[in-house]
Amino acid sequence: MKRFICLGTALAVAGLAGCSSGVAPSSTVSGAGKGAAIGGLGGAVIGNNSSMGTGAGLVGGAVAGAAIGGIIGMVQDAKDRKEQDRLSQERAYQQERARKLQEEAKQKAAMDEELSIAQGFQISDLELNEAQKREAVANEQLKALREERAAALARKKALDDAHDHTLAAEAEIARLQEELARLKGEGTGAKATSAGTAPAAASAGTTTAATGTAPATSP
Repeated sequence: MKRFICLGTALAVAGLAGCSSGVAPSSTVSGAGKGAAIGGLGGAVIGNNSSMGTGAGLVGGAVAGAAIGGIIGMVQDAKDRKEQDRLSQERAYQQERARKLQEEAKQKAAMDEELSIAQGFQISDLELNEAQKREAVANEQLKALREERAAALARKKALDDAHDHTLAAEAEIARLQEELARLKGEGTGAKATSAGTAPAAASAGTTTAATGTAPATSP
């Protein structure tokens, strides 16, 4: 019992010291501290309701809680260390794999370069000149075809633009013809009305002069 009391007290003190110093305590110490606090509260309640007394219940609960919390913390520490080890091994494996892939890529590039050099020694000047001539002919043919294609597209676009402009011009011509015809028609009607009124007045005056009758005046 004394050993459990010492262990619980030490773990509780260590947990409090770790918290007060700003250093994150381990799961073992943290679990012991939490277990001591929870066990102390539970022991105090039990001791208060029994013949043990509040002090004895508090100490007993703290010791039991610290022991249980310490065990739980040690288990958690073991799990954390195992997970850290696994992550470290995984990182080391990935780094080694990346290094091997990089080394293999370098070796492949060096082998390809050596093969190209060996093939270059077997190429004659005649073969190289013929290949360059074929390249020039192919480039000229490709250029001519592209220019022909571009010219065809330009002609199609020019024809479409001409049709669109023609339709727009014809529509404007029709509108103007209609407007001018309407305006000319209104002007001709006005002139005809004026011309028809003047001869009528003249003929009335001639009739009066011939008969010698004075025009009627209002009284």
